[in-house]
Amino acid sequence: MERIYLDHSATSPVHPKVIDTMINVLNQSFGNPSSIHSYGREARALLDEARTIIAGSIGAHFNEIVFTSGGTEADNFAILGIAEAMKEKGKHIITSNIEHHAVLHTCEYLEKHGYDVTYLDVNENGQVSVEDVKAALREDTILVTIMYGNNEVGTIQPIHEIGLLLKDHQAYFHTDAVQAYGVVKLNVHELNVDLLSVSSHKINGPKGIGFLYIKAGTRIVNRFYGGEQELKRRAGTENISSIVGFAEAVKIAQEQMEEKQKRYQDFKMKFLNILTAQHVDFHINGFTDHHSLPHVLNLSFPGTDVEAMLVNLDIAGIAASSGSACTAGSIEPSHVLVAMFGKESERLRNSIRFSFGLNNTSQEIEKAANEVAKIVQRLNKANRK
Repeated sequence: MERIYLDHSATSPVHPKVIDTMINVLNQSFGNPSSIHSYGREARALLDEARTIIAGSIGAHFNEIVFTSGGTEADNFAILGIAEAMKEKGKHIITSNIEHHAVLHTCEYLEKHGYDVTYLDVNENGQVSVEDVKAALREDTILVTIMYGNNEVGTIQPIHEIGLLLKDHQAYFHTDAVQAYGVVKLNVHELNVDLLSVSSHKINGPKGIGFLYIKAGTRIVNRFYGGEQELKRRAGTENISSIVGFAEAVKIAQEQMEEKQKRYQDFKMKFLNILTAQHVDFHINGFTDHHSLPHVLNLSFPGTDVEAMLVNLDIAGIAASSGSACTAGSIEPSHVLVAMFGKESERLRNSIRFSFGLNNTSQEIEKAANEVAKIVQRLNKANRK
């Protein structure tokens, strides 16, 4: 049976060129980049080149990129590091109700330690209002953390506008750009952000590596202690093979970005057009235009159940996902959909996320959409009996 992977927002396959690059490094460059001999210098050169490539991808300087173990660590470093560094200036933080749990759970941790966190609501498209950010700002606000593009519904937030709002305020501005990086153009100066988090495995790079952009001059307390690696920001010997693999994935993503945007948008419209032609009852969660990440499509199918949908999709060879965590036979509703539609909405129980990426073809999208149509109609028919 042909399998179709439409869950690239969860993780993505490693690009063959990235695999080749990493194998080459593993075979030939095992030195510690902190060592002064030739083996160490070879590793240091690879590390410096990767940092240069990645810094350039977001318009940052070489010394503003700190490699981490991924997006979760980058988010934690940004939030906890700023909170500790700025606690004498205030203990108020602003975020949104639709952030990734790497942000939300970190903010909840800080609340237990004396910090005051404002969680902003979003509209039915999953977007934060700049006016709400402005209204929430206080003299003691030290950090605003709003994601660039939502991982469940794809909605892009007004990051540039929020950055402008904060220009003359003491609060630092952090954005979790894990879902957006490599898919849409990001420039830290145009966005007016002080910190930005990224993860490699979302862009066809290896798992276990990411970075945090920290604008020069930003006050932040380190989370790891030991040696002076990563510009004295993160102790621990660098994972050179993964960092070099990450940089290769970044180069590929930058070269193919415009083409991917168009292809993914075409996939999105093909999927929707087929469902419409098959007379499938569905609702779009979020946007489908330039306000949404091109590779993310979240749909609600009235009269269906998310667990039944996912099981039937898997049987049909289609990998998709939901924002719900299924544990011990119970479903914890997606916090993103709750924020968008309320706790009583039917969409919490019937929404599926499809996300596109490497190796997906137009033929796969057509087949997947037709299979989805069959499954929805079959489940609706069974429910009416």
